[in-house]
Amino acid sequence: FISRIPVVNSDGKVIRVERNEYYSPRSEQNNTVLLMAGGFGTRLYPLTKEKPKPLLEVGDKPILESILLQFRNQGFSDFLISIHYKAEMVKNYFGDGSDWDVTIRYLEENQPMGTGGALGLIPQLDVHFPMIVINGDLLTNVDYGHLLEFHTQQQGMATVCVREYDLEVPYGVIEWTGNHINDIVEKPVHTYFINAGIYVLEEAFINNISNEIPLDMTTILRGKIEEGTLVTMFPLHEYWLDIGCFPEYKRAREDVANEFNFD
Repeated sequence: FISRIPVVNSDGKVIRVERNEYYSPRSEQNNTVLLMAGGFGTRLYPLTKEKPKPLLEVGDKPILESILLQFRNQGFSDFLISIHYKAEMVKNYFGDGSDWDVTIRYLEENQPMGTGGALGLIPQLDVHFPMIVINGDLLTNVDYGHLLEFHTQQQGMATVCVREYDLEVPYGVIEWTGNHINDIVEKPVHTYFINAGIYVLEEAFINNISNEIPLDMTTILRGKIEEGTLVTMFPLHEYWLDIGCFPEYKRAREDVANEFNFD
């Protein structure tokens, strides 16, 4: 069966991916999911003065609950949540996960550990690999089963989800040789792949990651790549939104109000 159907614009570029409503969901997934929710959310202050960013509501539920529900609806039930800022609020809201028919355990950071430092606490726990790691401020309808299948096929130690990002130069750009102009390109668009904040990691990848100093995922990934570790990328074409600042938070609320389905 075809589970997803890409929708393209007039230029043939994928703008979203629609679900096949007749597609039967996958069976239970044993893989552990780590939700990263320990940050201060300073770019959304003063909203984050009273509650951590993952508990800010989008629609009728917190961001982190929307993420958890999407995983649960795809068959995942074993969750870790890394916490630091206003940790008790997160623990009081989600508890042990029984209200959602899942199991939730917590990685409590004694100090802010960055976007990757919490990985150093993983070896102390019973975790089912490969493990999915996701930032706690993302809304997306990625098919995580397909992501895991891709990761397994590539036989790497880590898979990084990436998103296409277009950057337009707002001027006419000069192409030159010496003092001679060869061409003038008006407002060219450069396309990049950016880190989408979703990862699949093997147990061997997180070995030897310190649990004592803050680390971001970029630093960890670059170090592993320099060591010769195979790290692959998985392009996302589905809906994806990083709720980092007020414009993105406003857009997320508008998308939910327009009945966009993240589950």
